[in-house]
Amino acid sequence: MKIAFLGPKGSFSHHVVQTAFPKEELQAFANITDVIKAYEQGLVDYSVVPVENSIEGSVHETLDYLFHQARIQAVAEIVQPIHQQLMVVPSQSKIEKIFSHPQALAQGKRFIDAHYPDAKIEVTASTAYAARFISEHPDQPYAAIAPRSSAEEYGLELIAEDIQEMEANFTRFWVLGAEIPKIPLTSQAEK
Repeated sequence: MKIAFLGPKGSFSHHVVQTAFPKEELQAFANITDVIKAYEQGLVDYSVVPVENSIEGSVHETLDYLFHQARIQAVAEIVQPIHQQLMVVPSQSKIEKIFSHPQALAQGKRFIDAHYPDAKIEVTASTAYAARFISEHPDQPYAAIAPRSSAEEYGLELIAEDIQEMEANFTRFWVLGAEIPKIPLTSQAEK
């Protein structure tokens, strides 16, 4: 079975599909629309997409596409706790530009304003893409806001942990498909 998610590896979506579909083939896509289209085109059996965050609200790219263009049903929902970390290449001490997904940037806005008020903000398609990007540019004064798994995946150093504005930060993910999947989540918090 093939599962589409918003990549690259190390994203919150990647963590969700690894947990929910531990034995299945996982396929990363560059943006949410492509994740949904992968299911529509029959390239995968399920697509997993973020729908809503408890701090920032709806994930507009997901809802806009599903409402206006898709004829797909959500067959399962997974709620994932979200913890945003600020990370750099280990040798980097200066930060002039911070990269991340719009949701993560909004969730960490107070922290950024308080600690890096002069840093330029760059929007990326996913948090993990931001982490991968800065790892590929080690000589630049860049930082990324992304999950801890992104730091591990791309060899980055955490310089600030849990920078989201609220501790109770969760994102709802929908599993898009034709039938309810068997998801091995054990606690209510994981479902």
